[in-house]
Amino acid sequence: KPNKDLLSGLINKANGLNRANYTSASLKAVDEEVEKATIVLNNLEATKEQVEAAVSALTKAISGLEAKLVETVKSGDTTVSIKTGDNGLMTVFAGLSMLSLAGLSLFRKKED
Repeated sequence: KPNKDLLSGLINKANGLNRANYTSASLKAVDEEVEKATIVLNNLEATKEQVEAAVSALTKAISGLEAKLVETVKSGDTTVSIKTGDNGLMTVFAGLSMLSLAGLSLFRKKED
């Protein structure tokens, strides 16, 4: 009996793909090969050659996946602005100032 571990792993990999990242045409090719590979995987009488052919075809389909292109923003399109953390240093300096004032007041109390 041929070892079907690689075939099983490829089927799991194909089924675990984030489908939103790829074109529907390339996903269709992968889905067709997953269907064929699943038949070979579940076939108790499958030969080594059939398993190798299914592995090869599924590997080729997965490597042929095409990523979706990111849509460009049209002029006049309103988008929500993203916080970039520009105010991050301001809070650090404010915190250091507060600590300095607290230390200064403690230091002055000890002098009196």
